[in-house]
Amino acid sequence: MAFSSEGTVHRSTVTGTRGMVASGHPLASLAGVRMLLEGGNAFDAAVAVAGALNVVEPYMSGIAGVGYALIYSKKENRIRVLDYCGRTPYEATLEHFPSDDVKEGGPKSCLVPGACGGWLELLSTYGSMPPEKVFQPAIELADNGFAVTVKNATFMGSNVGHILPTGARVILSRGRALLPGEVLIQKDLAKSYRRVIEGGADVFYRGDLAREMVGFVQQEGGLLSEKDLADFKPEWVDPVSTSYRGYDVYCPPPPSAGFQILETLNLLEHDALSEIGHLAEEALHLFIEAIKLANADRVEYAAAENPPIDGLLSKAYADKRRQLIGERAAMNRGEYYETTRIPGEVAPGQEPDWTNECTTHFDVVDAEGNAVAITQSLGSGFGSGMILGETGMFLNNFIKWGDLVPESPNCIAPHKKVDMCLSPCQIFKDGNLVSALGTPGSWGIQQTTTQFLIHFLDYGMNIQAAIEAPRFRMFEAGARVYMETRVPATIRDGLEKRGHRIEKLPEWSPVVGGAQGIVVDADSGAMMGGADPRRDGYAIGI
Repeated sequence: MAFSSEGTVHRSTVTGTRGMVASGHPLASLAGVRMLLEGGNAFDAAVAVAGALNVVEPYMSGIAGVGYALIYSKKENRIRVLDYCGRTPYEATLEHFPSDDVKEGGPKSCLVPGACGGWLELLSTYGSMPPEKVFQPAIELADNGFAVTVKNATFMGSNVGHILPTGARVILSRGRALLPGEVLIQKDLAKSYRRVIEGGADVFYRGDLAREMVGFVQQEGGLLSEKDLADFKPEWVDPVSTSYRGYDVYCPPPPSAGFQILETLNLLEHDALSEIGHLAEEALHLFIEAIKLANADRVEYAAAENPPIDGLLSKAYADKRRQLIGERAAMNRGEYYETTRIPGEVAPGQEPDWTNECTTHFDVVDAEGNAVAITQSLGSGFGSGMILGETGMFLNNFIKWGDLVPESPNCIAPHKKVDMCLSPCQIFKDGNLVSALGTPGSWGIQQTTTQFLIHFLDYGMNIQAAIEAPRFRMFEAGARVYMETRVPATIRDGLEKRGHRIEKLPEWSPVVGGAQGIVVDADSGAMMGGADPRRDGYAIGI
């Protein structure tokens, strides 16, 4: 099987035989490649990328953030998920959140930081290099600085209003957002990395660094406690999966929303998308309506206790739900749980329907066939907006993804897992790794991932073309669909006549994510990498 040459690409495709890294920034991809060239494996490289992204995308993810790692160990022939998404603090009751503003940012907006523990757990379980080697690229970038890119400057500039004083001291040290070509230095962050290298997870979760973090958060009026940090442990869990046209697709289990991707694939499996045609009106209509159905179930069940995942991913359930797709646009449920419904809103499935049969992303593959797909985040731009005192570490604001509606299964409560938008993905065929892929993008992750996955599997595009192809996204309840204007106007007009309210995005918009992906040729073992020009994505092969 050779790589596909189908699809128009804005960038040239990248290939390799000894390893491949695709991440949201070229310097982070280079950090991973550096580990591979020095004899490390995919797991060493993934942790190096994660650490470097903290430095060069400080608004996207970091050591005080959260994430999921979907890994394939070739030696074990095993697919696993490392969940390093922390819980809400023990003191996180609704009384502390009288309005959405409180959970949007500031000292009360965090989940327990999980990234540090997750990175070290991945490294100790599957890595081959010591932490001091793996985190060296991140420390060098933080100590010496890196030149800000155009997209770095755009993202920083658009989030300046979210940055609180401790964060502003670093990011706005010139009294304004940095401009392209200016150098960002983060020496406090480099010091924190050195403390973690020396003291391991203990220093971050039970030692001096933990006490420093908690002291700062509580001084600012936050809820995070020493007990919250001490009780955190990353968890190894099994993925969820479905089959799609002969491929097996894997995602993290709930409370990750990855099952929405799998459910959407089930809903579309019996539609001849390749015959209907890419960007055809009928294909886009089917796609949009399938996403609405799967999204309704995600809102209802992702954070529920013991969600009925087997039923939600059953083919019989998909067959039943598919019958709800008509010629006209249905009303989308929206991204969050609401007690009031709009007329015609897509409803979640009910138990009788299934009991009868149910914000940066990066990928690494090494020469041995190990694969890592990681989606991790701080939440909003710069997370809570706060750097934790003198540590250089931005604190996440992932409580934002919890609800303030008591009836919601995703309602904020003490020591609770919340519905997580992060959904890395891997694809296998006949037991062989085909692809590791994913995207940032909040609740758009599930929509974006399914789109470029189908561009690859149904339309035969190479991974770079599949990532670059025009995309859409839905946010609100109702029929509004935001769509890149590379989708032809005649197609958009046809969708409008079906009842969709099409809102135009620029030709290339980060609103629809910043995807990365790696494809492996089953016969030769060669790799092809794709990275999204909507952001600073970059794939490097060796």
